Amino acid sequence: MNGDPPLPDKRFFSIREAADLCGVEPHVLRYWEEEFPQLRPQRRGGNRRTYRPEDVRLVRRIRYLLWERKYTIEGARDRLAEGEDAATPPAAMQALREVRTELAAILDELDANEAGGGR
Repeated sequence: MNGDPPLPDKRFFSIREAADLCGVEPHVLRYWEEEFPQLRPQRRGGNRRTYRPEDVRLVRRIRYLLWERKYTIEGARDRLAEGEDAATPPAAMQALREVRTELAAILDELDANEAGGGR
């Protein structure tokens, strides 16, 4: 999610453009429309789907929950229903990983000092 390129300054995207922006295939978008009630792109002439920038951001969020956080479809659906800030954003997750790494290094150093006859 955080590493996704910014969206072009357009009001609507075709299903192919939306799929490319989200890193998925168009058939995945059609399937996710069936599974996630929040994802409802508008329909234009000939029943063609048009995705708004909000729809593309939602698809990116769904992809993040399913592919990176490893949620099931049902779990991702529940997470989205709880609200946008229910899942920890990727930047915060990276910061937490860095803090954990630093804390582990500090603990290792303390253990080494204790074993070596330090204080």
